[in-house]
Formats: sequence, C-alpha cells, structure tokens
Amino acid sequence: MKFRAVAALSAAISCLLLAGCGKSSTSLGEGGSVVSGSAGPSGAHNASRELVKCDAPVATLALVENPNGYAYASSYQLPSSPVPLVRLMAQQSGCFRVVDRAAGLKATLREQELKDAGILRQQGNTVHKGRGYEAQFSLTPSLTFSERDAGRQIGGILQAIPYLNKLVGAAEQVKLKQAQAALLLTDNETTEQVAAATGSVEVADLGVSGALIGKLGGAAGAGWSNSNEGKVIAAAFLDAHNQLVAQVRELQARDLPPRVATRRGQGG
Repeated sequence: MKFRAVAALSAAISCLLLAGCGKSSTSLGEGGSVVSGSAGPSGAHNASRELVKCDAPVATLALVENPNGYAYASSYQLPSSPVPLVRLMAQQSGCFRVVDRAAGLKATLREQELKDAGILRQQGNTVHKGRGYEAQFSLTPSLTFSERDAGRQIGGILQAIPYLNKLVGAAEQVKLKQAQAALLLTDNETTEQVAAATGSVEVADLGVSGALIGKLGGAAGAGWSNSNEGKVIAAAFLDAHNQLVAQVRELQARDLPPRVATRRGQGG
C-alpha cells in the first residue's frame, strides 16, 4: 500500500513537471499581458488589449522619477528608469494629457537659451516663453523586483524521497520571477496624494531559457524586452496602471489646454 502511494505521488509530480516543461506560465494579477504600440495624435496604436482606458482625459500629467530609485540588480542590464514605459501607458490609456518633465523639457529650455543668445532666427521662431502647459497631477512609480530559485528547494525535498529522487534534475530548473510595482498620483495644486495603485506579476519558468512574456514595442519599450526580468517588470507596471485607472475615472475633469494641431484638424 505504501509503495502504491509513493508510486502514485511520483507519477503525479512527473506529470506536473513534464506538463510544464517547455512552457512558461505568466500571471498579471490574474492574467498575463504585454506593453506595446504607440500613442499620439491618432490615439493608441497597437496598444495591449489588456490596457484599461478612459473615455476622455481628466487632466494634464507629468511622470516623476522615484527619489529612492528602483530595486533591481544592475546585473539584469535593465534601463535605469521605468518612467518612459509608464509614460507610454499613461498616454495610450487616454486618461491624461502627458507633459514632459525630463529630456523633452531640457531640450525646450536649450532652444530658448539659443534663441535668447541670438543664435536662432527671431522672426518666425516658434519657441516662445509662457506657452508651456502645467502638470496638474504628478505620477511617481515605485518598484520591487525579486527572483527566487524555487527549484533547488523542491529538488532538496525530492532527493530525500525514494522513487522521487530521479526527478531532482527536472525540479531544479523551476524558477519563479516576481515583480511588484506601485503608482502614486499627486495633485500638484494641493499636494494631496489622490490615488495609489499596486500591480504584480509572477512567472513560473520550468526549464525554459529565454521564455517569452510578450513583445515590447517602440522607444519606450527599449531595454525592457531584452530579458525575462524586464518583461516581468513591464507587466507589473501594466497591472498597476490598470488598477490606477479605476480611481482616475472618478476624478472630476479639469480645464485642459488646446490639443496639438493635426492634419486632420486642419482639414488636410
């Protein structure tokens, strides 16, 4: 009877490991997703089907770097900041008009300095003071990433059980990768934190090197598609963004600046 029980347990674990071999299981909250596509005058293009959207923007938004940095090891070769990735999702969702407070702002200031120095043309110059749009809200991302090698723990247990020690090699290939992301939304007029959301993702990779969790597209996705770790982090931020949208939809819409001119708007 004892032999049959152990044999049955061995068969069950074998089926579980073999069923997972060559496959990767992804959980974004309760499901999996990707970050891709673009955002602009024509709206969200090729955005993830998992991305939750708003019917109309409620305010202008700036993305702010987390002053505490982002908790992932440099050995993962990931971009130094997830802000461009979150900015893409924020614009694709249509919940906010996004203003640039990073490289784009520095470039604008540089152009103004060149104009003031008399280097740029004066007549017909489109760089003028006092035309920038204020950020009515600020969004700050936070991130914790971890990778736990669960296979060795499983292998150690199987090693001590007769008939199951032959499965140790397969079990040691099991790895779990997890990421938790948070997005904090602040009202720049009152400094009140009006919304906060967390997102998480877990990937079980059973002996598959370079398992895919989806493709990241565009400049914002650069660097996040080169490793499983990057894809896990991107998925966690997508989950956090979707949780945040549920709160954003309840905000009272504020006065917005005119939209950027387009060919369609000019009758072209």
